[in-house]
Amino acid sequence: MAENNNFEQYASNRRAWYAVVVLTAAYIVSFLDRQLLALVVEDVKADLVLTDTQVSLLLGFAFALFYTTMGIPIGRLADKKSRKTIIGIGITCWCIMTAACGLAQNYTQLFLARVGVGVGEASLSPSSLSMISDYFPLEKRGRAMGFFNMGVSVGSGIALIVGGQIIAYVAGSPQIVLPFIGEIFAWQALFLYVGLPGLLVAALMITVKEPSRKGKIQIKSEDGKQTDEISISQTIKFLWARHQAYGWLFLSMACSVLMGYAFLSWLPAMYMRTYQIGIGTVALWQGVAFLVGGPFGATMSGWLGDFLFKKWDKTAHVKLFAYSMIVLTVTAALVPLMPSYQLATLMFVPQIIMAAGQTALAPVAIINITPNQIRGQVIAVYFFVISMTGYTLGPTSVALLTDYVFQDESLIRYSISIVALVAGAIGTFAGFKCIPHYRKYISRVQSGNVAESA
Repeated sequence: MAENNNFEQYASNRRAWYAVVVLTAAYIVSFLDRQLLALVVEDVKADLVLTDTQVSLLLGFAFALFYTTMGIPIGRLADKKSRKTIIGIGITCWCIMTAACGLAQNYTQLFLARVGVGVGEASLSPSSLSMISDYFPLEKRGRAMGFFNMGVSVGSGIALIVGGQIIAYVAGSPQIVLPFIGEIFAWQALFLYVGLPGLLVAALMITVKEPSRKGKIQIKSEDGKQTDEISISQTIKFLWARHQAYGWLFLSMACSVLMGYAFLSWLPAMYMRTYQIGIGTVALWQGVAFLVGGPFGATMSGWLGDFLFKKWDKTAHVKLFAYSMIVLTVTAALVPLMPSYQLATLMFVPQIIMAAGQTALAPVAIINITPNQIRGQVIAVYFFVISMTGYTLGPTSVALLTDYVFQDESLIRYSISIVALVAGAIGTFAGFKCIPHYRKYISRVQSGNVAESA
């Protein structure tokens, strides 16, 4: 393989950043929709008569099942077809399925609706990150991806604050009766109110320009001719040749996501069970923490990564990731053990800053050593690994410890702390193991040999 080093013209700064803003709005909507369920865990448990373990499957496995498996074929599609179109269709799908959660009458229907949300959202990250990499050159991607990835915390924060207010409003309103459906619970109205307005973002994707693909490599086809078409088998070979760089980074981020979804899924319930406060207070405090810490962590880590990449070390994005994992682990283990919800929230802010920073740093590091033709697929594999780990083990590991080890739902704080400590220790080890392997491949990119065999 050889890299195509032809001069490549990037879009204007205004056009590029407009696209990033729209894509970020889509990311905010995606996290808003996927995190609503965590707000109403106690209500769903009571109304559908469920255990913590059953709820954890709704929070994690039901969403992750197709979010991860559909991501890989969608990622390959994004490497060949219009990414803006794929994203627009995906937004439409997940918004409709979020509203469908509000019409579910039993556990099975709610499970299937969550699966549908996952299918739609599988389109966003591989396509968006691939587009952003074609809008910005190597040394400027961190800032753009940092801005995009603040959608995680902004969406979660809005879900908590706005969702909490909607729940309070609906709970004090008369019973809601829908034609053909009948009476619905207050928590179901939340999904209806939030799901459908997201379709406006799908319409905005029409105004985004599809960027030309840059950073392609040339390979020899079976008949000996030069081509930029990379087969699935060649993609697998490329990934396997670099499995130590990709693998350690994927594992480290998987541990970060595991901690993240353990907290996103169970922290509202933990606050209510441990500190005996209502959902309105929980939503406000946690929402503000997300909105303060998340954007700061994502944007600053992207900016700092770009700065250090140019001025100091080409492995800067990975090194920042590894060191942030130490701080993330310590703060995450301490948050649930704080004596008051005010102190827990204060400790939660640096945790959010570190986690948000990692969501920006890891994709930049991955894309910077990956040829254009397979970026969507590699990002999809990355999200498959971190999502299957995070969405399934995150919520469920906490629930299993609570249900079967402590056997007392009021002790959920200790379950969360243990999960954070174990996952964080593994993630820290993996992050530092990645650095020397990553250095080899980023050096090849700098010398123009991105596709050289390992």
